[in-house]
Amino acid sequence: MTLSLRLFAVALCCLSGAAALPALAQTAPLFVLNSLDANVSVINPLTWTETKRIATGKEPHHIYLTPDEKSVIVANALSDTLTFIDPRTAEVQRVISGILDPYQLRFSPDMKWFVTAANRLNHIDFYRWDGSNITLVKRVATGKTPSHLWIDSKSTTVYSTMQDSDELIALDLATQTIKWRVPTGSIPADVYGSADDKLILVGLTGGDTVEVFDVSGKLPQRTRVIKTGAGAHAFRALGDGRHVLVSNRVANSISKIDLQTLTVVDSYPAPGGPDCMDVSRDGKLIYVASRWARKLTVIDMATRKVVRQVNVGKSPHGVWTLDHAPRQ
Repeated sequence: MTLSLRLFAVALCCLSGAAALPALAQTAPLFVLNSLDANVSVINPLTWTETKRIATGKEPHHIYLTPDEKSVIVANALSDTLTFIDPRTAEVQRVISGILDPYQLRFSPDMKWFVTAANRLNHIDFYRWDGSNITLVKRVATGKTPSHLWIDSKSTTVYSTMQDSDELIALDLATQTIKWRVPTGSIPADVYGSADDKLILVGLTGGDTVEVFDVSGKLPQRTRVIKTGAGAHAFRALGDGRHVLVSNRVANSISKIDLQTLTVVDSYPAPGGPDCMDVSRDGKLIYVASRWARKLTVIDMATRKVVRQVNVGKSPHGVWTLDHAPRQ
């Protein structure tokens, strides 16, 4: 980014009466999924304005980058479609139909598998990925309301929370079969795995804690419960290899968890029902979808203050940008 563009961005902040943001080396747009508007808001990170909305299918809830970083995929649960978008130009590339209820989605680290959770239809689908296309291999009935997914670093195990039966399940990726299931607290939502694959963290949206499971043995063991805030929901690695953030949707806060001590070491205000998050490439800003306020909220981690809110659509669920901090 040129110096003139940086100064232009700061000037716009001052003219609008908003707090000035730290100068960013960010040029890629931010994408915010408007679940109840069936579209995606595209945000310019220089002017902090919505430049356009991309029509998707009904209820776009989650978004994921293809392994080659040439597309971001928006999963449209009620339309049974995937929308591929260029992460740099914000242009639609293609739409794939016939993907039943893709609520959550994830690629395996070895880039061979694409997995979706059908939150409404109670199954998890396993697709082969050839670098361009997906082919359904197996559909696995899971029980009530599979929610969020995590795949271990070795591409051997898929973990999924079961939102309405209060469970965490593990599935073998090679055979696409359920390995085990274990009870959790109320309304488990997002799930996050440690880099060494030994621990799985589960956010309890029906409570105010994050449960920690040791999955290094044959069967999982719950080893710790971390109190964060009411409605603990979505995780995002800070990108420093040590900390992970969790949004507390009811408490209107974001907690910073130290993965070495498994304790909360910091907290940030996040008004409007914080949901999914992203972190700026320099690790200084949190971008979070304020689900009930129809806004993208930007938080300065150094000052622990909200420095910007951008109006978006109805029920913004996720936020994502190519210019992000590492995801582990």
